[in-house]
Amino acid sequence: MNNKIVILLTSSLLFLSANTMAAGDAAAGKVKSASCMACHGADGTSATDMWPNLKGQKNGYLVKQIKAFRDGVRKDPMMSPMAAALTDEDIDNLAAYYSGL
Repeated sequence: MNNKIVILLTSSLLFLSANTMAAGDAAAGKVKSASCMACHGADGTSATDMWPNLKGQKNGYLVKQIKAFRDGVRKDPMMSPMAAALTDEDIDNLAAYYSGL
């Protein structure tokens, strides 16, 4: 088999498996998002430039950033305490919800 085809197939399989493993429950994420709404808006669209829009962000980006706040890699006086109690499952669910909007 051609090496380019093997590389393409391998990359595709890795991409699909990573997306499948990272999938959260958007319905559970919607429930969990109640505490996010004060800053990020009821539909994930912030009313000010002070807080980012979460609506439509990439799933992987949201997971990475929320975990960074939770784990202390990123620090913010408001966001760090909000993320501190989130489990990996909570974060996957929130990311599934907001990325799907």
